[in-house]
Amino acid sequence: MKFKKVALIGCGLMGGSFALAARMAGWAPHIVGYSASESSRQKALSMGVIDLAVDSIEQAVKDADLVLLAVPVTATEACFKAIAPALKPDALLMDVGSTKSDIVAAALQTLGDKLHCFVPVHPIAGKEVAGVEHSDADLYKDRALIVTPMASSGAAQVKLAKQIWKSLGSYITELTPAAHDAAFAAVSHLPHVLSYAIIRGIFQQHNGPDLIALGGPGFRDFSRIAASDPVIWRDILTTNREQVLFQISHFKEALNDFEKAIQANESQDLEDMIRQASDLRFNWRMGANSKSEE
Repeated sequence: MKFKKVALIGCGLMGGSFALAARMAGWAPHIVGYSASESSRQKALSMGVIDLAVDSIEQAVKDADLVLLAVPVTATEACFKAIAPALKPDALLMDVGSTKSDIVAAALQTLGDKLHCFVPVHPIAGKEVAGVEHSDADLYKDRALIVTPMASSGAAQVKLAKQIWKSLGSYITELTPAAHDAAFAAVSHLPHVLSYAIIRGIFQQHNGPDLIALGGPGFRDFSRIAASDPVIWRDILTTNREQVLFQISHFKEALNDFEKAIQANESQDLEDMIRQASDLRFNWRMGANSKSEE
């Protein structure tokens, strides 16, 4: 497996990490990069993440065997429109978006006779910091990669997509786009909402900064993802709106149970709920899914 030209659309953390990992794997000798931000393109070039920085999506995609789209999910449709005319008929096009139903809908609207080239994927990896300067060749190693093939995705492209991510050390799980969005609303999107909300709730208090200053390792770990990129997470939460709202409603019910037990001083009920959650978390931690994290 070797590609004469790999096109990277979006020279940030995810795209940059993919490029570095591809270089390490040995199948991407020439990587061309485009990003809407010229400074990001130049930074990626100076770091050796890409070999050539270009001024347009069309330039990047022309003659590319593999195209990776690593942009905020709301920018996907516009990128597809630019990619489609320049894409080789036998190329592989992948995205790394954290939502899938909206991206599939955008592909159906824009890719036309190149639709078979597209295989949607979601690597369950990331950091709370953004930017190509944080790229990591090992970001995808020992992480889950969710592939959500469309009915129109070419069999050769799906097979190749899986081979690529396996070569980067990822392990593959296949879901439908709808199942993906429902699952990750629960285990990724909702936790981000809660982390943002608790930070906001504390800082809205008159002594919020003083309270934050007292936070220890537990608070640090819980609140880590609140430092994630605001634009990326705004887009994720709005594009997966229905599933996120569904999970928020379940969380409200669970939080209400705790509130009632505390108000009524029902110590046994409170202990039972804590024990149930503790046991569930402990058993999950010991399982294979402990490898997955976003």
